[in-house]
Amino acid sequence: MRKILTSLIITLVALTASNQASAQFRYAATAGLNFSSLKFKQDLVSVSTAIGYQAGVQGEMMFPGVGFGIDLGLYYSQLGAKVNLGEKLIWSSLGYGNERTYLHCIQIPLHLRFKWTRMDGFEDYLAPFIFGGPDFTIQVANDGCKAFKYSGGDLGLTAGIGVEIMRRWQLSGSYTWGMTYSLKTKLLDNFSAKSRCWTIRLAYFF
Repeated sequence: MRKILTSLIITLVALTASNQASAQFRYAATAGLNFSSLKFKQDLVSVSTAIGYQAGVQGEMMFPGVGFGIDLGLYYSQLGAKVNLGEKLIWSSLGYGNERTYLHCIQIPLHLRFKWTRMDGFEDYLAPFIFGGPDFTIQVANDGCKAFKYSGGDLGLTAGIGVEIMRRWQLSGSYTWGMTYSLKTKLLDNFSAKSRCWTIRLAYFF
């Protein structure tokens, strides 16, 4: 994952350097809510959605006249799910029940986006956009549930849609599919889970 992240950062720096004369870069403060869950390889126990929060900074670089751009960010994000380990004797015998798994993460999104900017001036008031790309997640802390082994980080793929209001505010919604596992159980080595997450985010650009 580090090699992929390094390659994307190098690509982003190259794009920025080659287009710095025309590209428009700005940054924003963001906050939002996560509705996250875990998708296990096998349906051995029930899993339900948990609500967490997200906050951080976002950068946007748009290329005038074409509507395409790049956005990146640095967010603190609370992810996880409710996993009912108590449904199976292998865990209930050890005192586990319906466990809330907290994953405290640093997320680094690197997305491509397209914004509708040629609407005869209407884009100054409302401008819809779509975006998508990889999300790199670093796990910095967890709830310490001893039934799980945590990966330390994972890679996700995000797709989303939003609207820009008065050129300052952006309201967006997105869905992220985990591509690599976030955690696995200690007692069943092959019982691993990938993250799934809906996010609603509000950003204010300076």
